[in-house]
Amino acid sequence: MADDILQIFSNFDGRFSKENLADKVADGDPRACAALDHSLKSLDRRISQFVSSDRPIWADSADAVAFLDAVDELVAAVAEWSQLSTDKAFGSCLARAEDMLQHAMFRLEDEFRSLMERAGESFELTPPYRNGVESVENIPFDSEEEENELEAAVIDGGEEDQIPVALPVTDYDIVIDALPAGTINDLHEIARRMVAGGFGKECSHVYSSCRREFLEESLSRLGLQKLSIEEVHKMPWQDIEDEIERWIKASNVSLKILFPSERRLCDRVFFGFSAAADLSFMEVCRGSAIQLLNFADAVAIGSRSPERLFRILDVFETLRDLIPEFEALFSDQYSVSLRNEAFTIWKRLGEAIRGIFMELENLIRRDPAKVGVPGGGLHPITRYVMNYLRAACRSRQTLEQVFEDYGHPLKDYPKLDDRVAPNSSLSVQMDWIMELLESNLEAKSKVYNDTALSYVFLMNNGRYIVQKAKDSELGALLGDDWIRKHTAKVRQYHVHYQRSSWNKVLGILKLDGSSNGSMGPNGAAKTMKEKLKMFNTQFENLCRVQSSWFVFDEQLREEIRIALEKILLPAYGSFIGRFHTELGKNADKYIKYGVEEIEVKLNDLFQGNIGSTGSRK
Repeated sequence: MADDILQIFSNFDGRFSKENLADKVADGDPRACAALDHSLKSLDRRISQFVSSDRPIWADSADAVAFLDAVDELVAAVAEWSQLSTDKAFGSCLARAEDMLQHAMFRLEDEFRSLMERAGESFELTPPYRNGVESVENIPFDSEEEENELEAAVIDGGEEDQIPVALPVTDYDIVIDALPAGTINDLHEIARRMVAGGFGKECSHVYSSCRREFLEESLSRLGLQKLSIEEVHKMPWQDIEDEIERWIKASNVSLKILFPSERRLCDRVFFGFSAAADLSFMEVCRGSAIQLLNFADAVAIGSRSPERLFRILDVFETLRDLIPEFEALFSDQYSVSLRNEAFTIWKRLGEAIRGIFMELENLIRRDPAKVGVPGGGLHPITRYVMNYLRAACRSRQTLEQVFEDYGHPLKDYPKLDDRVAPNSSLSVQMDWIMELLESNLEAKSKVYNDTALSYVFLMNNGRYIVQKAKDSELGALLGDDWIRKHTAKVRQYHVHYQRSSWNKVLGILKLDGSSNGSMGPNGAAKTMKEKLKMFNTQFENLCRVQSSWFVFDEQLREEIRIALEKILLPAYGSFIGRFHTELGKNADKYIKYGVEEIEVKLNDLFQGNIGSTGSRK
C-alpha cells in the first residue's frame, strides 16, 4: 500500500515543498513557521466546514470537489512536514495537521459508507419484489441479452416472510455492476484520498462490510442456509440432498457471476491500488466462500454410507469444475488461502468417494448367509450391488479421476494382478467388488440342503450379474473377457444343476440289453415295471419340488426346460417303446405319462412364487 500512496503524492504540486521549507528553517527564518501556521489555519477552516456539516457532502458535487481539494493539500502537507518533525516548531504544526487529517478521514469514511448504502438501496441486485416478479431495471448490463437472462432467472418467493428462491441460471457468462457508474467514480475518488492518508484498510473495511451483506443476502435468496458442519451432520440425509441441490446452484452463481462481479467492482473502486482492491475483495467474499466450502467439507467428512455416493459425486464434480474460478479469483496474497482450501476440500471429497466404495465392500462382506432366498431366486444383495454399480458407472469419467488419484495398487487386490490392466484403477475396483459379491453368493448357496437348488440360486444370480454388466459402462470397465467368463460360469451352473437333479431319473430309464436277455421275458418285464414305477415317483417328486423353484429370466427358464426335454424325452420315449415291446397290449395300464404329458410337466418347472423370490429389476 506504500506504493499506492507514493503514486498519489506524485500528482500533488509543490506548494508545501520540503526543500523550500527546509531552506527557510536552515536560514533560521521565523517567517517559515508563521507561514506554515497560517496555511494550516486556512486548511482547517476549509476542512472543518465540511467535517462539522450535518448534510452529506456528496449531496452537492461542488462541495465534494472542494472538500477533496482541501484533503489533497492536507495529505500533501502532512507528507512533506513529516520530514521536518525533528524541529520542535514544525513538530507542533505536524501534530495539528495529523489530527486534522484524522478528522477528515473519519468524515470521508462516513461519506464512503453513506454512498455505498444509498446506492445499494436504490441499485440493489435483488430489490423488493413487485407483483410477484423482481425488478431488474436498475441493474447495468453489458448487453440487453444479459438483462433478459437475469430477469428470466428470478421468481417470486411467495409470502413476504419467506426467502425467495432464484430460478436456475444456465448461462453464467454475465458480469453485473451492483452500483451506478457515477457512484463508483465518487467512491474511487474517496478511496484515493483514504489510501493516501494512510486509511486504506479502514476504507476497505467499510467497503467490504456493505458488499458482504449484499453477497450474504444473495446466497440466502438462492435458498442456501447458513449451516455449520455440526448442523449438517445432524440433518436427515433427505434434507442434505435438498441442500446439495441448492448448494450446486448457489456455488455456480457465486463463482461465475457474483464473485467476478465483486472483483470487477473492487477493481473499479480501488483502481490503481491493487493491494486495497485485493484486501477489499477478500473481505467481501471470504464469508460467502467459506459458507460454500464448509458445506462441501461437511458432506466430505460425513457418513460414507453407500447411498450417499451419487450426491457426493455431484458435489465433487461441481467443486472440480469451479476450481478454475477459484484459481482465477483467489490468487492474491489475501485470498490465496481460499483457493487452497477449495482444492483441499475437493480432494477430500474424492477420498470420501473412495471411502464409500470401501464401505460397499464391507457391506457385501457383512451380508450374512443365514437363510436361502425361497426358490433359489435373486438375492437382494445381487440386485442392490449390480444396480448400484450400473448407476455409479454413469459417472465413469469422474470415478476414473477419483480412483486414479486414490485407488490402491493392484497388489492390494488378491487374484486380480494377471487379468486387469495396471493403469485402470477403476477397473480394478469394479473387478474386486464383483469378486466379493461372487464369493458372498457362493457362501449363500451353501445354505440350501438341495444341491440342485443351490445351482439354481447361482444360475439366477450369475445370469442377473451378466445381464446388468452387459451393454453398460460397468461392462466396459470389466471387459469382454469378464463377460464371456461369467456367461460360461452360468452355463456351468446349469450343467451342475442338471447332473445333480436329473441324472438319477435318467439312470432309471437306462436299459441294459444284456441283463434283460439273461432274465428272460418275465424277468425283463418285471424289471421294467419297477423302473417305470421308480421313474414316476422320482419324476413327480422333482416336478413338485422344482415347480416351486424360481428362475427370474424367461430366456434362462426356457433354456433349462429345452435342455431337459432334449435329454429326458428321447430317453423316456425309448423306454416306453421298449416297455410296449416287452408287455404288449398290457403296457398301457402301467404307463402313467405319455411323452407329451412329460413335456407339459416340464413346462410347469421354475414358476415359483414371484412375490417371495423377487422379480428382475
